[in-house]
Amino acid sequence: MNKKKVLIIDDEEELCLLLRSYLSRKNYETYVSHSLQEGKQQFASVRPDIVFIDNNLPDGTGWDFAINTLLPLHRSHLFFISAFHPSLPDIPADAKYSVIEKPISYTDLEKKLAEVYA
Repeated sequence: MNKKKVLIIDDEEELCLLLRSYLSRKNYETYVSHSLQEGKQQFASVRPDIVFIDNNLPDGTGWDFAINTLLPLHRSHLFFISAFHPSLPDIPADAKYSVIEKPISYTDLEKKLAEVYA
């Protein structure tokens, strides 16, 4: 069985380490980027099944970037993460996405992942 590939795009290094550790234990192949530019490059080479993306990143707005740049390249499930409560941008009707608020709990994460692969 192939491992599902996950790309985490977030500038909070500690959060990325925690998510990567958790997802690796759950048998996901995990990649991390700390900027939109780096995330776009990894997205193109990895073609992940799942993307966790923060909204406020040093080089732009993550959610708009994911919808306008990443989704047209490959239909990954998007997990929009944010400590704030921004409104969602226009999302294509066929997009697969979930919203997770920070701080992220392992219980919430487990439920969200189960919903994706139910």
